Amino acid sequence: MPDICHELVIGASAETIYNAITSQEGLSAWWTPETKAEPKLNSLLRFGFGPEYFKEMKITELKPLHQVTWFCIRGAEEWVGTTISFELRSGDKENMLDTNSELKDQLQQQNETKGAVLIFHHENWIDYTSMFAECSYTWAQFLRSLKLLCETGKGRPWPNQHSVT
Repeated sequence: MPDICHELVIGASAETIYNAITSQEGLSAWWTPETKAEPKLNSLLRFGFGPEYFKEMKITELKPLHQVTWFCIRGAEEWVGTTISFELRSGDKENMLDTNSELKDQLQQQNETKGAVLIFHHENWIDYTSMFAECSYTWAQFLRSLKLLCETGKGRPWPNQHSVT
């Protein structure tokens, strides 16, 4: 089964990033303003994308400042049954560079001396399809929105994730 995977450096504390991926306020600011969320194990998250479409996730793992995992129970057919996870590895630039040399360019462009590597997975897709490809690209846009939110206080949630300004 194909999986989407992205790794990015975020120049913010693990606490800031964790709050952005678990709280209703944070999720609304980088993914979709139409978010209903409570950061509790087994709770349901609802993400609206327009008047007639939404995704619903069940929180299956919460390890504060380290790991968040969701299981998709409603949404586009290809999403249902997939798992989305966010892993955080925090530290200073030097240590992150030692353990993540592939992120050298991202780390060198960070102004902050501390931050975190976010490892994102969207797993268990049935096949490589046009939706898989589009979602991989769009997840990258939303993860940039998350990075912007954590570093500047302003993300680019839906429906503006693809805009350049």
